[in-house]
Amino acid sequence: MAYLGESYPDNTDTEIALPCLPTRNPIRAVCFMPDYPAAVYPALPEMFLLSCTCLILIADLFLHRTKKSLTYLLSLAALAGTFFLTLHVSSPDTQLLFTESYIRDPASDLIKLGLLAITFLALIYAQDDLSEQGLLRGEYFTLVLFATLGMLVIASAHSFLTLYLGLELLALSLYSLVPFNRDSTTGSEAGIKYFVLGALASGMLLYGISMLYGATGALTFTEVAAAIQTGQVDQTFLVFGLVFIVIGIAFKFGAVPFHMWVPDVYQGAPTSVVLFLSSAPKIAAFALALRLLADGLPGLAEHWQNMLAILAVLSMALGNVIAIAQTNIKRMFAYSTIAHVGFILLGLLAANEKGYAAALFYSLVYALTAVGGFGVLAILSRQGLNAEQIDDLRGLHQRSPWIALMMLLLLFSMAGVPPTVGFFAKLFVLEAIISLDQIGLAVIAVFFSIIGAYYYLRVIKVMYFDQPDVSTLPVRITSGSMAALSANGLSVLALGVFPATLLALCQAAFSP
Repeated sequence: MAYLGESYPDNTDTEIALPCLPTRNPIRAVCFMPDYPAAVYPALPEMFLLSCTCLILIADLFLHRTKKSLTYLLSLAALAGTFFLTLHVSSPDTQLLFTESYIRDPASDLIKLGLLAITFLALIYAQDDLSEQGLLRGEYFTLVLFATLGMLVIASAHSFLTLYLGLELLALSLYSLVPFNRDSTTGSEAGIKYFVLGALASGMLLYGISMLYGATGALTFTEVAAAIQTGQVDQTFLVFGLVFIVIGIAFKFGAVPFHMWVPDVYQGAPTSVVLFLSSAPKIAAFALALRLLADGLPGLAEHWQNMLAILAVLSMALGNVIAIAQTNIKRMFAYSTIAHVGFILLGLLAANEKGYAAALFYSLVYALTAVGGFGVLAILSRQGLNAEQIDDLRGLHQRSPWIALMMLLLLFSMAGVPPTVGFFAKLFVLEAIISLDQIGLAVIAVFFSIIGAYYYLRVIKVMYFDQPDVSTLPVRITSGSMAALSANGLSVLALGVFPATLLALCQAAFSP
């Protein structure tokens, strides 16, 4: 039997047979490019992004502060190159490499493409805001690229070590980004809170991993799942470790009751940081839960399903109710994020292909709307004036009808109003849990979604029916931000009119 990573003397395409493994999808790996070593070819996107990030980091040292836009352009080029490389190596087959610690499958391909696209949009929005706030430094772009690399590693992790490596690379980058504005006391406070709570959550996750390793004697998810399936491992010990695993996942999502950092970080961090923090890492959090729970711990599904159900209900309830009382729009978005996390957890707790596809669909849609919503706040912010209060959007329709229209579409999507794609994201999750006869959870989700629509409609009312303040500065927007916002808002509408395209990709990612 030949295994992935062996060399072949000829230049013909060679099919590599792998043993049947108890994972979500059967494994059948094919070496498509014999010109490259089979053991590294599927990981070319990560290697390319790492190389580009290191080169950009060095090049930025020699750039004058007035030419930092070159770092921005190089970062966009690195993300675009990684995107096309991910498309190039993608296939319907599943590949395990690096001693089964790395997996390349349709799910990881789609997650990576979504991460890269959202990060690309985030950099376009952030560049103008950083320039206006006097924060245009190369460190922002390199930290975002390193964080993106960590998220790509999480998406393809197939062992506890690989997953924790990607998670810490992401976390350390975000710890540095949150207090990026060194002159802001609220930013420094937010950074300290995020670091302390993040370190605590990472420790709990690591403790849970160590317990599972001690119980099963395995690090790769295939071996862990196989060991649990035998029934010879102490269930009490496994469930105790699972509790710490779920706590770590809940913190990365920002789910109740591990949500304490979300409002303070969203309010204190610069808008250019929050628009990235609120979007792409949520897709990475889904990948984290998918790899740990669906790939590594399917034998404990009856336990983690109940845990996720509690987290989902608490998140939807607290997030939607407290968001109503907020006057700071960044804190309002923070609590709405907590509510949206509840829907993602509902899809995950279905523990089947339909539920995973619905949760991935929701994660991608939410990231797209979140980056656009904070992108509008970044556009409206000017030097010495940050658009942080709901009243800062007063009369936006009169100041800039097109920006107001794009914000309207984004808010409608967050609220789940048809024909925007947010409606179908909620619908597919509800359909997944109803198929499990969880009617009570579906009723709770619909109830709190109706409550959540109120605070989104309040922002729309302020934009369209309130008069702008006479002291409000005119809206200035660069061509790059205008193109990004237009593509962002119209894609929310287009995906709502034609949701089957994205849904089919999500379903194909989990089809056996």
